[in-house]
Amino acid sequence: KIKDTRTDFLHKLSTKVIQENQLIALEDLNVSGMVKNRKLARAISDLGWRSFRNMLEAKAEIYGRDFRVIDRWEPTSQTCSCCGQKGGKRELSVREWTCLFCGTQHDRDVNASKNILNVAGGQSDTLNGRGDRRKTTSKVVAVSEASTTPRYKQPASVLGESPPVSR
Repeated sequence: KIKDTRTDFLHKLSTKVIQENQLIALEDLNVSGMVKNRKLARAISDLGWRSFRNMLEAKAEIYGRDFRVIDRWEPTSQTCSCCGQKGGKRELSVREWTCLFCGTQHDRDVNASKNILNVAGGQSDTLNGRGDRRKTTSKVVAVSEASTTPRYKQPASVLGESPPVSR
């Protein structure tokens, strides 16, 4: 009974998300590691995160939507979504913070959501060379943290500037 109710809810929610969005971006969370935390285990297990992700992925394919998964090591909650500067690790209890570089105040979850969208939006197009859909659209994308240019800003070519010179 509870399982059926959860499944029905997840189907309705995933359909709504897919129908209302062209791009769906998720963070690849370490759910099995999170379940080892006794305080979180029951809440996480009851949510059906994996089922929801699978439903989103399948429905994205059916409806022709982009489904992208961001690497779990991407510093989405540590990076300012406005200026792209990484502010360092914060305890999970820190729900709001102010960027030391640009002064913008952030809610941790909203900021992480914006960063996930920024990273997902910067991934390659989902069409292959023949103009057909790629079969690898849901692969986890690892973004290099060693990048010297902020990954959240428009490329120099788009802004009409000359690209930076590597040394």
